[in-house]
Amino acid sequence: MELSTVWFIIIGILWTGYFVLEGFDFGVGMLLPVLGRGTDAADTEARKRVMVNTIGPVWDGNEVWVLTAGGATFAAFPHWYATMFSTFYLPLLLILVALIIRNLGFDYRGKRDDPQWRARWDQAIVIGSFVPALLWGVALTNLVRGLPIDADKEFTGNLFTLLNPVSLLGGFVTLGLFLTHGALFVALKTTGPIRADARALATRTGVVTAVLAVVLLGVLGVASGTVASWLTTVVAAGALVGALIANLRGREGWAFIGTFVTIAMAVATYFLLLFPDVMPSSTNAAWSLTTANASSTSYTLTIMTWVAVVFTPVVLLYQSWTYWIFRKRIGTQHIPAPAMH
Repeated sequence: MELSTVWFIIIGILWTGYFVLEGFDFGVGMLLPVLGRGTDAADTEARKRVMVNTIGPVWDGNEVWVLTAGGATFAAFPHWYATMFSTFYLPLLLILVALIIRNLGFDYRGKRDDPQWRARWDQAIVIGSFVPALLWGVALTNLVRGLPIDADKEFTGNLFTLLNPVSLLGGFVTLGLFLTHGALFVALKTTGPIRADARALATRTGVVTAVLAVVLLGVLGVASGTVASWLTTVVAAGALVGALIANLRGREGWAFIGTFVTIAMAVATYFLLLFPDVMPSSTNAAWSLTTANASSTSYTLTIMTWVAVVFTPVVLLYQSWTYWIFRKRIGTQHIPAPAMH
């Protein structure tokens, strides 16, 4: 197997890691005003703090995956990086701003014991989670469908070219998957009424997402793809159904694993449909960027491979240790009263 193909697979794995981990972060953030609604103001604030605390120790570590994916793309496929990042310049800028606002929300909502102050930062968390959840799906769907790229490897469309109906449908599918994934994570990590509410919501969002996914797969023509893409699609569908059944039976752990596998297989399907292209041209197939014509030199790829072999296990062990340390459930009874100033 050529090193360019190996690094295409590695980049696919990095994006998979980002979506399955950051995906539930986005879901929890978007559900803050829904699952965070309590019987009174004090209960509402306690529930919101519980939700934020479920992802507090891990959300920043989860974001490292997208940075690594971007860096790996830059080093392994510089032509792909240049064309893709210029094509998605405005959507990526919106995602970056949204992530900054969201992260500020996590850090600043507790700086003052003021309901209006917290409400504003809660809005920042919700918006900062919604925008990336939608636009990442839009971007991935556009990549698979192809974009107008000319012989100079330049994008010839505009923002409305990217925001086409099919790609927006792809965005809503990722949005639904992240909402379901996030709700199941809250159910897995909490106790009390919020746990029951999260389970009920996960069932509803999961069913809607499944319907949207079926429509999207039909439009993308997955059935006409490779055997591998067909298999990953079947596994993704089966995992989502299994997750919903496990959730109804009160097995949040298995349900969360189900949405974990669903998202992983969905990303794998996208990359399998894309290969051997990395940036297909919808106007002329001869202008498409592939793993062969967009990659770095073999020397660069060799050095990168050795670096990945040495450091990847260290990163995985550290992140696994973090999840293990913060594995216990929390509830509103664990939330102290706000400090008075």
